[in-house]
Amino acid sequence: MFTGYNKDLLESASPGKTDFRITLKVENAGKVSVDLSSLSTIIEGATDGGEAASTVFENGSSPLEGRLAMGRTVTKTEDAELETRYGKAIVVTVQRSSDDLDTTFPEFEGTIAK
Repeated sequence: MFTGYNKDLLESASPGKTDFRITLKVENAGKVSVDLSSLSTIIEGATDGGEAASTVFENGSSPLEGRLAMGRTVTKTEDAELETRYGKAIVVTVQRSSDDLDTTFPEFEGTIAK
């Protein structure tokens, strides 16, 4: 769960929702730089459904933006909130812009930590 709110910006938890931040390690194994904004996530509840809403928390935020040179690795964050009724087990799908409709995107399962 995310608790590092910026009080100066009046950030706080939304009633009935669990705020959280996922950390994404992105490696560019290609031969050209990539635009990180071509990546996006879908975060869903793994137990009882529901889709997380995207948000941004000021403290420590490092969204998927900018370019990543070939052979480089970067750590980025994705902030979200999920209605509490959907539990804390989540599935994260990382997708990228593609014209190939048969592309399979990686999925990761986890639990929103306290």
